[in-house]
Amino acid sequence: MPTEYSYSIGKRLFFILTLLLVVVGLGTVGYMVIEELCFLDALYMTVITLATVGFREVKELSEVGKVFTIVLIVLGFGVFTYAATTIAQVLIEGELKDVFNERRRRKMLEKLKGRYIICGYGRMGRIIAKELKANGKEVVVIEKHLDPKEEGYLFVIGDATKDEILKEAGIERAKGLVSVLSSDADNLYVVLSARALNPGLFIIARAAEESARKKLKMVGANKVVCPYHIGGLRMAHTILKPNVVDFWEFITSSEYLNVDIEEIYVSEKSPYAGKTLKEAEIGKIFGVIIVGIKRREGKIEFNPSAESYILPGDILLAIGPPDKLELLEKEMTNG
Repeated sequence: MPTEYSYSIGKRLFFILTLLLVVVGLGTVGYMVIEELCFLDALYMTVITLATVGFREVKELSEVGKVFTIVLIVLGFGVFTYAATTIAQVLIEGELKDVFNERRRRKMLEKLKGRYIICGYGRMGRIIAKELKANGKEVVVIEKHLDPKEEGYLFVIGDATKDEILKEAGIERAKGLVSVLSSDADNLYVVLSARALNPGLFIIARAAEESARKKLKMVGANKVVCPYHIGGLRMAHTILKPNVVDFWEFITSSEYLNVDIEEIYVSEKSPYAGKTLKEAEIGKIFGVIIVGIKRREGKIEFNPSAESYILPGDILLAIGPPDKLELLEKEMTNG
């Protein structure tokens, strides 16, 4: 996408070209009128005069022609000096601008903590980046051919399957990585490299084929998403259970209702750790609903009873207004 800077350069170069054409045109017309030369001879005289190459004149010039030649030389010298200065300035400004932008980008990449790296900036990558940014997450995009800086993200142009590109994106300090490249083989390679560079990284990968799911899990992906499988199930459920799908969209879309679904980690510092849901009175105090509890060992209790205990290391799956969920998260994590 053309920037304001590129438009400015274009205007300046167009102005220079126009000046040069005007001077050549004036010189040609001047010689044709003053010395009664044909067009080609007049153009020839103008070019050798402006270029100051010292070639022989077409004919002996009259006094008026000599004065006109002096004026043309001075005028041409001024135009060429201005053109050379402007072009040099444009080149230097462009190089400096690129250098400063690159240095600023690298400093920002170094400062980021808890970033999320997105490998691939296609249709899925754009949606993921937009959603993460909307939720206040720092996003770094890796893409081969596209420059996503216009979208407001930090970017690394290169091949995400290469270790040096992942390192430039800050893989060692990242909190999560999403690989949504078009090829399952590329996603497999990215997951393998990312896991080796950061063993504790949370990795999500896209799989175009169901057969790739198991392989991606084997090389280190925490979660594997098959868009076609999920899309097919969603469409089938919309046919079979349209009211259930409508209700789910109703409670999860801010367009209809100001509610959200959040996962809330329970720390040992939390005053609610060790209590039952009945004792905690979360619904009464915070106005949210606990629909599930994921235990430390990985087991999920759906629709837990009032006697279910809240234990350190558990993750509560809660539904409620975003501000209430935020308050509950603070109580559960910080106490």
